[in-house]
Amino acid sequence: MRFQYVFIVLGAVFFVRGAAFADSSQYTLNPGDVLEVTVWKEDGLDREVLVLPDGGISFPLIGSVSTTGKTPAVLEAEIKKRISGYIPDASVSVAVKAALGNVISVVGQVNKPGELIVGHRTSVIQALSIAGGLTPYASTSNIIILHREGDKEISTPFDYDDVSRGRGLETDVILTPGDVIVVPNASLF
Repeated sequence: MRFQYVFIVLGAVFFVRGAAFADSSQYTLNPGDVLEVTVWKEDGLDREVLVLPDGGISFPLIGSVSTTGKTPAVLEAEIKKRISGYIPDASVSVAVKAALGNVISVVGQVNKPGELIVGHRTSVIQALSIAGGLTPYASTSNIIILHREGDKEISTPFDYDDVSRGRGLETDVILTPGDVIVVPNASLF
């Protein structure tokens, strides 16, 4: 019995570690994230770096590196390639120490308006819940999601009443960093 318990615990640990790895392999780096970059057997190159607002980081020997649109694994491969002229066969590791760049804003008639730093994929309903829910003065059928794609701002309507009743669930989209949820006042007439 005790032997089975050990296997169950070990299996759970490996399952959780595998799930965390799968999630981080899909994570796209954002400005504001804190990364830990290590080069094995090169302690002088190990550092914690902040992703700057332009999406870049600075690293010894290779200078500026863009993180825009990259996962930690892709950035790892790029650093390894660029550093190979100085350190052949370098073993590079990039880990997200703090996902502080995954910011969504919720403004208007919610109980706790402001920026939300979320460490996971978040839908509109989840973001509204994290913001403390809607106030009694919220216009539940006129919520707007503002999303930027390149230089273009896209406005998408969101009907809280429909989604909370199980209709229009396709509008409960997964938010991306920089998205803004606007909850207007309900009109009195």
